[in-house]
Amino acid sequence: MRSFWALTNIQLIAVIMLAAGAVGAWAQAQFPFESEMLLDVRPLPGSKRVPILEILANGRAMIDLWCRSGEGQAEVTGDTIRLALGPLAEQSCTPERRQRDEELAAALSQVTQWRRKEDVIILVGPTELRYRLSTH
Repeated sequence: MRSFWALTNIQLIAVIMLAAGAVGAWAQAQFPFESEMLLDVRPLPGSKRVPILEILANGRAMIDLWCRSGEGQAEVTGDTIRLALGPLAEQSCTPERRQRDEELAAALSQVTQWRRKEDVIILVGPTELRYRLSTH
């Protein structure tokens, strides 16, 4: 029986590719599909609401910002993620909250990577967004 170190170059490349695929599948399996994620911020004064994001395994995303809500599409592959926001319906909103919605929508659409640290999902782009998994 050959040892690991005695593998041919082709066999070694195949082992590395299998290991990389397993790591990618493991990372994707760890994404909290079907879970409500709450933006890790304090509610604005006079409100209990914080933005919420939920991504289903089929790629459908439910997006609640400070004032606007709607659906979008998400693609999660390994540690990469892409979000495309669809039309968002606006409720009555203050100018401050409207501005926060614009900033958050822009940040979400520029996310390229994600990582998980216990119950926190970190979406990485030009702006890092931290979401906590809902406990209810």
